[in-house]
Amino acid sequence: MRKREDSPEVFPNAAGIDVGASSHWVAVPAAAADEPVREFGAMTDDLHALADWLLACGVDTVALESTGVYWIPVYEVLEQRGLSVWLVDARQMKYVPGRKSDVLDCQWLQKLMSLGLLRAAWRPGDEVCVVRAVVRQREVLLTEQASWVLRMQKALVQMNLQLSEVLTDVMGLTGQVIIRAIVAGERDPKVLAAHRHGRVKRSEDEIVRALTGNSRPEVICQVFCKDSILPVEHPAPARGQRTLPHSARLWTAA
Repeated sequence: MRKREDSPEVFPNAAGIDVGASSHWVAVPAAAADEPVREFGAMTDDLHALADWLLACGVDTVALESTGVYWIPVYEVLEQRGLSVWLVDARQMKYVPGRKSDVLDCQWLQKLMSLGLLRAAWRPGDEVCVVRAVVRQREVLLTEQASWVLRMQKALVQMNLQLSEVLTDVMGLTGQVIIRAIVAGERDPKVLAAHRHGRVKRSEDEIVRALTGNSRPEVICQVFCKDSILPVEHPAPARGQRTLPHSARLWTAA
């Protein structure tokens, strides 16, 4: 396919793809195929079949609608196959008048692309994408960490463990060691207070007072279950031993 001199088209060999979750609708120029509009699945072999069909139709430029994250596999496969992929915002198509009601999204996208009325979004290289993914994941983990710290402090208050009253930072070295010991099953305030770091201003006796509270294993499990941060050990009672209610289990100094 060659561009005519009198043709108003900027990209005469352009295709448009309406990206979906389970399938993608693709439109090529009307003269490129007997069936210029086709539907392809979202599986990897379907994407390669899509690329084969575009190359067989003489397509060299593809306009891809940025829908959620569904466009990423399509973009990567088409780019690997040597096609020039333009990632466009769907809002651009709404600002262009003259669309007919019987025209599919992929056909309208293909027409706008062929006339040069779309702008491509910036897509970084593979190395930049890797760094960006790591940075974004770090931000997510930091946000979730702050949420878990608040839930942990709430659980400590419910058991009347006033650790925040004697430690400046509950998630500091001393706080983390004490919390891990609690989760591991330690209940003696004196043993827990022995984990006090030498730089902690409060005395060991003050920490013992702060760690004297009510044992609530179910509260600990809500925050420190195996699927969240730290494991919780629940020792099974000996045969014939009667289990006391939670409210009767007190953390008191020996």
